Amino acid sequence: MRLETFHKGFFIFCLLGCGALLWTGAQPLPSGHTRTGADRLLEEPYRSWIRGKRLGLITNHTGLTRQFASVVEVLEDLPDVQVAALFAPEHGLHGQAQAGERVESTRRVFSLYGEHRSPTPEMLADLDVLVYDIQDVGVRFYTFISTLFETLKAAGSQPIPIIVLDRPAPLNGSRVEGPMLETGMESFVGIFRLPVRYGLTVGELARLFNAQAQLGADLKVVPLAGWTRDLWFDQTGLPWIPPSPNMPTLDTATVYPGFCLVEGTNLSEGRGSTRPFELVGAPWLDADRLTVRLNQLQLPGVHFRPQAFTPTFSKHRGENCNGVQVHVLDRNVFQPVETVIHFLAEVRRLHPDQLQISESFDRLAGNRWIRRQLLEGRAAAKIVAAWQEDLAEFARLRKQYLAYP
Repeated sequence: MRLETFHKGFFIFCLLGCGALLWTGAQPLPSGHTRTGADRLLEEPYRSWIRGKRLGLITNHTGLTRQFASVVEVLEDLPDVQVAALFAPEHGLHGQAQAGERVESTRRVFSLYGEHRSPTPEMLADLDVLVYDIQDVGVRFYTFISTLFETLKAAGSQPIPIIVLDRPAPLNGSRVEGPMLETGMESFVGIFRLPVRYGLTVGELARLFNAQAQLGADLKVVPLAGWTRDLWFDQTGLPWIPPSPNMPTLDTATVYPGFCLVEGTNLSEGRGSTRPFELVGAPWLDADRLTVRLNQLQLPGVHFRPQAFTPTFSKHRGENCNGVQVHVLDRNVFQPVETVIHFLAEVRRLHPDQLQISESFDRLAGNRWIRRQLLEGRAAAKIVAAWQEDLAEFARLRKQYLAYP
């Protein structure tokens, strides 16, 4: 479920029926009242943390308040605060760059996805405090959290205090899922030992990184208000701002923890279509037979349907792909990582000579054994079972960093 575009003529009646609000849209805006760290920064005691300071602000286009005010502009309008440096993650300050595209620094903005992936001592010179405000999608290989890790590391080594403005875990904060990153597999799409889906807010994750990686940062978090772990992003009342060009909706983010792994194969993961990660296919794929076999598995919360598409860029650009659309029927029971393992296992059974899985799959999966076992034809259920013990260990560790019920 996602925030729908609005059209005239739809009414939402207020509490007890004592009035109505006119909205434009097929569905009402969610009634949640979550307030982010950006919404609360000007409250005390948080305001005192930045008063009279020269700030380095790590943010992008997702750094907005509930009223769509940019955190950059909010801070620049304060008479007793100076925004002395801006830093931007992958995709750039305005979120315009495609995945993996190098972003150069400008006179106004230091890029942390170009020559440097971490703030340098020169960038941090003369700053009194760092402020981090970026909305991620709650998935290990989404690089915004790698930027968070590297910024905490830089803050600890300088040293310079850092304030994280908390934001929700968009896929709710209750579920952990997928294999753990193995030692020796660290990269910018796997910066620390986490499962694929870790179920933490930005602030909770910052505390885990700082403590478990012993980064030594002087860290403070401006907490959320009105958020509980069971809430999905569309239940918070906050606007969904696509955090990257191929993450247009919450529906996309819901399947992303699993179907991003398709990037490491010769299947299109739907980049260049209107449904990235929800559409998967290739010119050689027998989509009809595949959907029948997948639906027979009765995987929780999901249905598959044949859907041809032609990517406008990325893999199989301009080619007609025999595709499958992933329809999430119940997001609270849907398990995207388990689902994609079954998906790829069935593709291999149908097309053992066509399916290719590259080493880039290993970087996303955080290990080498899943790719090997898929290519060997090991049963998907056994692959999924093999990571459960490590996942349970992480779930126990994670508890000490939970700040919300």
